Amino acid sequence: MKVSREVAAANRERVLKAAARLFREHGIDGVALTDVMREAGLTHGAFYGQFASKEALAAEAARHAMEASAARWARREPVDLPTFAAAYLSAEHRDRPDRGCPLPTLAVEAARRGGPVGEAIAEAVQGAATRLAARMATTPPEDRPDAALAALSTLVGAVVLSRAVGDRSLSDRILAAARAAVEEAEARRAGSLPNGA
Repeated sequence: MKVSREVAAANRERVLKAAARLFREHGIDGVALTDVMREAGLTHGAFYGQFASKEALAAEAARHAMEASAARWARREPVDLPTFAAAYLSAEHRDRPDRGCPLPTLAVEAARRGGPVGEAIAEAVQGAATRLAARMATTPPEDRPDAALAALSTLVGAVVLSRAVGDRSLSDRILAAARAAVEEAEARRAGSLPNGA
């Protein structure tokens, strides 16, 4: 039975949402296509009418998750980098990988996989760094691109480590240390702290 374009588009969106959530929570290799399709409420056979492979789905799901995350932040009031970092480096974000930024989960996998997933993560990193640079109002414009990459590395790396350690106290310390580092770096770039302080 042939479905309309509207139904096909809605089904594709359901699959992307389901895959984005499951891949963030369990990793790409930890999720079978049948799991994704069941989560989306569709049959396994419907998958190949929408995607060429699991790898293609993973790349699109990564893009979908990053676009959804960017849209959520765009709907909020503009906040500076330290305020953004406080939300990103929160216990809530750490404890809900299925709803959070896909970079801490999928970047690690992209490093091993390369290909379409690696390309999607590279795009996601560039987009996230551009959005972070826009939050650096006190940083000189010429310094923002590299400062944003450094901040993004701190944010994502801290979430990866905070999720990886089994010790809740150490996990909390990692998040707190990263928040302090982002705040200090931003203050230094703004000129309110001397170099080496």
